[in-house]
Amino acid sequence: MKIDILTLFPEMFAPIYSSMIGRAIKSGAINVNIVDIRAFSKDKHSKCDDTPYGGGAGMVMMAQPIIDATRALDSDNTAKKIYLSPRGKVFNQTLAKEYSAFDHLILLCGHYEGVDERALELCAYEELSIGDYILTGGELPAMIVLDSVSRFVPGVLGSAESCITESFSDGLLEYPQYTKPAEIEGKAVPEVLISGHHANIEKWRKEKALEITLKNRPDLLNKDK
Repeated sequence: MKIDILTLFPEMFAPIYSSMIGRAIKSGAINVNIVDIRAFSKDKHSKCDDTPYGGGAGMVMMAQPIIDATRALDSDNTAKKIYLSPRGKVFNQTLAKEYSAFDHLILLCGHYEGVDERALELCAYEELSIGDYILTGGELPAMIVLDSVSRFVPGVLGSAESCITESFSDGLLEYPQYTKPAEIEGKAVPEVLISGHHANIEKWRKEKALEITLKNRPDLLNKDK
C-alpha cells in the first residue's frame, strides 16, 4: 500500500518512523511518502497561502500547489484522496478497514483557516475528521489515519488476529488484558484466564467487553437503534 501525505510541515512526521509503523515502512509492507506542498508552489518564495476572499481572519491554503501536487502523485486518478478537516465525516474503525483496501491513499493536511475549496473539488478530496474539536493543522490527524489504516495491511502487525480482536472490531470495547506475574500488590489475574478452559475464557471476555462498553461508551450499544 502506498500512502502519500501532503503537508506544509514535513518535519512533523518524524514519529512515524518509530515503533511498529516504522518497521512496516522499513520492511516495505507500506510505502509512505511525505510530500512538501511548498515544492509545488509557483511563487518565487514558495508561498502557499493567501488572504481569504470576502475577508476574515487568518490565511487560506492556495489551490494551485495542492492541485499540482495531487495530480503529480496521482496521474492516473486512481488514489483515494482524503482531506483531514473538522467538517468531514468522523473517522472510525470501519473507515480504517475500508481505506486499507485501496492500493494508494493521499492524505492532505490543512492549515491556517483551511484550503481553497476549488482544490478539494477539482481533485475530488473526501473530507475526514478525527473528532469534534479543532487542531492547528492536519498533520496529527494524518498520522492517526496512517497508523489506524496500516494495521489492516498484511505484514504490518505481528499477529493477523490482533486487528480482529481489538476494540471496535465487533462493536464493543476490548476486554481487560493481563500478563505475568499472576499477582501484583494483592491483585491477582482472574482465575478463569489461567484455567485453560477456552470456552469459559471466551465467555468471560465477551461479558467484560460488554460491561466496559456499557460503562464507558453506551452510545456504541445504541447506535443501530
